[in-house]
Amino acid sequence: MKVKPLADRVMVKLEKSEAKSAGGIIIPDTAQEKTQSGIVAEVGDDKDVIKVSAGQKVMYDKYAGTQVKIDGVEYLILKMSDIIAVIE
Repeated sequence: MKVKPLADRVMVKLEKSEAKSAGGIIIPDTAQEKTQSGIVAEVGDDKDVIKVSAGQKVMYDKYAGTQVKIDGVEYLILKMSDIIAVIE
């Protein structure tokens, strides 16, 4: 399935967090903190507002966006204003 966000929205592919700590302890999914970064998968059609492009790694607000699962992959659809930084 292909999903294209509208207007000033951006679809970000969520990154998986590490399942092991630095000391080798396995951390269960329920105890892991949600990551606040991901890779831009698709962008909306409002080119005046959107300042990122597909493939860039970004950081976003902790409680921003709507989480969706498409073909078994988790994505977050959020507004451009919720993206706080581009990671290079």
